[in-house]
Amino acid sequence: MDWIARRLEVIEPSPTLAISAKAAELKKKGEDIVSFGAGEPDFETPTHIREAAKNAIDKGMTRYTAVSGTVELKDAILTKFKRDNGLEYTRNQVIVGTGGKQVIYNFFLATLNRGDEVIIPAPYWVSYADIVRLADGVPVLVSASKENEFRISPADLEKAISPKTKVLILNSPSNPTGSAYSRKELEALGEVVLKHKLLVMSDDIYERIVFDGFEFCNLAMISPELKELTFIVNGVSKAYSMTGWRIGYGVGPVEIVKNMDTIQSQSTSNPSSISQAAAEAALKGDQGCVLEMARAFQKRRDLIVRLLREIPGVEVNLPQGAFYVFPYLTGVYETQGFKKLSASSEEKSKSKLFCAHLLDKYKVAAVPGIAFGDDEALRLSYAMSENDIQKGVSRIAEMVRDFSR
Repeated sequence: MDWIARRLEVIEPSPTLAISAKAAELKKKGEDIVSFGAGEPDFETPTHIREAAKNAIDKGMTRYTAVSGTVELKDAILTKFKRDNGLEYTRNQVIVGTGGKQVIYNFFLATLNRGDEVIIPAPYWVSYADIVRLADGVPVLVSASKENEFRISPADLEKAISPKTKVLILNSPSNPTGSAYSRKELEALGEVVLKHKLLVMSDDIYERIVFDGFEFCNLAMISPELKELTFIVNGVSKAYSMTGWRIGYGVGPVEIVKNMDTIQSQSTSNPSSISQAAAEAALKGDQGCVLEMARAFQKRRDLIVRLLREIPGVEVNLPQGAFYVFPYLTGVYETQGFKKLSASSEEKSKSKLFCAHLLDKYKVAAVPGIAFGDDEALRLSYAMSENDIQKGVSRIAEMVRDFSR
């Protein structure tokens, strides 16, 4: 008897989580592993946020809440959007979930019918395409080239649209590349969105982690007409170093939020009441902690980009935000050593082979670029100490030198 649902035939487990788990397992065995895999800030959750959670427990806030979030957290989210983005919403336009991933999943379950197409600029976050498939949608990948700083153009978008197109995903700053769209670039894309009346899912989870004075913008901030077509996903995990607290949120059209609420009521119900109290404190409290972490990430970005650019055969763009770099290894793949390794392996993906060898022989964990839609590259998270960045890149450089001998 076939016990497994056929929908699982079109998806794979998250490669980033799998690599992080393997690196953690090797560390437990005593191996000196440098892990560039996890998309997780390495800072402690700020003190005032932890204290808010403790106070919530002491006050007995340990019961079920409304499925879509507490009134207090929703009001904090509304305040955040008005303060940071100049956008006004109402409570019935807000939903809180157990992390941004659940919000994204529920959004697509609420909006897609079988065969609806979703445009995804590539490279892309590993879960977008599989979540679309689980919701019976069809991911349409649009290549955003390294030469264009991994940003699609209006012409690229126009070319990808078909009668079945329903949603455009925009993730800015981006995981895995760190690239971000300027207001001017979004205005140009917005003209195409309005022309075709596309629904947009704007994944703003890295909104607060931007560098060099970059001014964040999303499509909803461009015009009231685009705001009506945009559903924004955000959360507290990255900006406030609260990954384990599992709180994400979304805002958008009332009808979509209402149906997401229905879906959530039949799956997880409400997020943790304690985590919601902590998230409220994060959004309403002093934002200096966010700026402090962003400054640290910028310093690390400068370091890892400089070190990677010193490795022959490696090319890397300068990210505008997030905490990832997406170096291209085209030159490394052409070395005799890598060609010899490839010839002796059954692995067809160059980036998977590179990362497997890197972890096995040089004790460095990284995520293959093919997981993000580009086999020429790999993703490195620099949410780690400067010493670990230097040690990890030094080992990558050693491997590349060994390939060149």
